[in-house]
Amino acid sequence: MIEITQASTKKQLKEFIQFQFNLYKTSDNWVPPIISEELNNFDKTKNPAFKDADAWFFLAHKDDQIVGRVCAIVNWNEVKQQGNRKLRFGWFDLINDQEVCNALLDQVVAIGKEHQLEYIEGPAGFSNMDKAGMLIEGFDRIGSMPTNYNYSYYPELLENYGFKKEVDWKEYEIKMPEQIPDKLAKFSILLQKKYNLRVLDIPNTKSLLPYAEKIFDLMNRSYQNLESFTPIKPYQVEHYKNKYLKFLDPDFVILIADEDDKLVGFSVIMPSFSKALQKAKGKLFPFGFYHLLKAQKSGEKVTLLLIGIAPEYMRKGLTAIIFHETYKTFLKRGTKVMETNPELETNNQIHALWKDYNPQLIKKWRTYRKHLS
Repeated sequence: MIEITQASTKKQLKEFIQFQFNLYKTSDNWVPPIISEELNNFDKTKNPAFKDADAWFFLAHKDDQIVGRVCAIVNWNEVKQQGNRKLRFGWFDLINDQEVCNALLDQVVAIGKEHQLEYIEGPAGFSNMDKAGMLIEGFDRIGSMPTNYNYSYYPELLENYGFKKEVDWKEYEIKMPEQIPDKLAKFSILLQKKYNLRVLDIPNTKSLLPYAEKIFDLMNRSYQNLESFTPIKPYQVEHYKNKYLKFLDPDFVILIADEDDKLVGFSVIMPSFSKALQKAKGKLFPFGFYHLLKAQKSGEKVTLLLIGIAPEYMRKGLTAIIFHETYKTFLKRGTKVMETNPELETNNQIHALWKDYNPQLIKKWRTYRKHLS
């Protein structure tokens, strides 16, 4: 018999988080989160996403053991302002048991119907800055800090319940050339002169802080036409700044400004923290900080976290400037491989960026939809 309980206290939320550590303890490819950060993410007093969202956390029990979890989320910005009457679900993990899957998702469906929503979509988080998608290809590769990892039986369980494909996301691996292509360097310089642009000097993390709001504002403008994108509100910027800034190395952040010092392009790349997070085992103390700091100073393998171009500069080649500056950093730091962040299969503009760099498709994620009729 499956028993479903709602996790609401700090103790219960710790159990909600700890379950994945038990589930993936034999996996070499799962990358654990930092437990304290997950708790903050679920804390209504610390995560400003709760100003516009409600969330319910459920645990499934079988034979007195936790065997699954799921979070149901209503993002009221989507429902009321964008007219998308949908319920998100995320943090979905479970043993290979259809009965457990059904019991958890029955709770999600009940919440959707209670709030008179039209459909369920996920896996997803509170916003587009949270992990999204269910892994459907690439189970044999190590995960990353910004993405979900799951066992290969997940998609079948979800589809058996009646979920259908919403959209796929793709991740590519790009091996770096040993020298900067002359054509790229010349084109970058030409564009900067033509449009009176300059690459900002970011010598340290403190120098990056004043640009955080501008980066998120430009991200909102760059991604506004993409499916399922919900803009980041100004009051959310501080939360995500605190969450991600400590992992950033200014060498890997490229900012482009026009003659009026307006930000018109950016890219944010992170050294890979996958191995470091596995060694940290969810804790910053006593040795987690050491492993993360060591990974931050490395650069052999990196992950492209974000890239954005102002709408008025779309299709004007500004990515050449970003790539040129990125290559210079890669050569300095000895970077061999870059993995892209998951990209919507329908985002042809971003796919076109990699066509000259022999991209290798290494992973695919899928978000699913189920109508509430």
